[in-house]
Amino acid sequence: MKTLLSGMQPTGTGMLHLGNYEVLKSWVQLQNSGEYECFNCIVDWHALTADFDKKENMPEKIFNVAAEYIAAGLDPEKSVIFIQSDVKQHAELHLLLSMIVPVPWLERVPSYKDKLEKLGLDSYGFLGYPVLQAADIIVYKANLVPVGKDQLPHLEIAREIVRRFNFLYDDIFPEPQALESYVPYIPGTDNRKMGKSYNNYILMCEDEDSIVRKIMGCFTDETKLRRGDPGHPDLCPVYALLKIYAPSETDRIKTLCEAGDREWGCVKCKKLLVSSLLETLKPFRERRNELLADKEELRKILKKGGEKASERAESTMREVRQAMRLW
Repeated sequence: MKTLLSGMQPTGTGMLHLGNYEVLKSWVQLQNSGEYECFNCIVDWHALTADFDKKENMPEKIFNVAAEYIAAGLDPEKSVIFIQSDVKQHAELHLLLSMIVPVPWLERVPSYKDKLEKLGLDSYGFLGYPVLQAADIIVYKANLVPVGKDQLPHLEIAREIVRRFNFLYDDIFPEPQALESYVPYIPGTDNRKMGKSYNNYILMCEDEDSIVRKIMGCFTDETKLRRGDPGHPDLCPVYALLKIYAPSETDRIKTLCEAGDREWGCVKCKKLLVSSLLETLKPFRERRNELLADKEELRKILKKGGEKASERAESTMREVRQAMRLW
């Protein structure tokens, strides 16, 4: 059985958005396949990269992510669900790897350049993010990492770090490979990729009024200026979301939109998306609320997961310390 590592950040309030939801659904499929030993991490140290100055309560954010992991279908009996900072070996391995990683490797990561320019992030921790990410993965000797295309450069650096470590010390770590399971592209309300950094997201647990407001104000087709103008649904984020949450309707909608049907406009598309989305998320939201009502049980799940993860990570670190001739 191959080992698989995945994780999400408890940024903002810790509540996850629709893009995260689709990723979680792919994790659940991998978990239920029975082919992988799954480690699902809540990466709170990574969240500090951008949220270092935020004063919100981190434990509350972590509880939110844990509840949403489980409500989406991750099973603590099948997967190890844990908090990154509960496993101190992540930090130890990050420190040791940082001694052997050349700075230019980190400066060439596309996301580093992009966020440096757009978000003004310039800390040491931000530069070293891929090193900590590599430590997260290889401390479990993970063979596979479910990633999107935007994370592939980070995974390539992890492989380069593995090759450098194995060359300098001992052949301890396997080179982690990308597992590109299908996850649909989720556009945000401004038609960029949905993300908290862009403030264009819809949360999985967002209240109904807020979802209505965001979707009704959503960017659609800038070339469709008047009712009756032909539309271009393949360029429209509302249509992209309808393909996921109302798939039986999309062929009909595409035909009407492209024909410029005067009886079917963008407002009707948005209302259909609202109703379909709320219906899809209803069982998830109910389960999430049940879980958050018993935080002591969530705490037990995370503690048990942290213990399992720490045991595996410490086994790896004993090998690392011996290979590096440390005390």
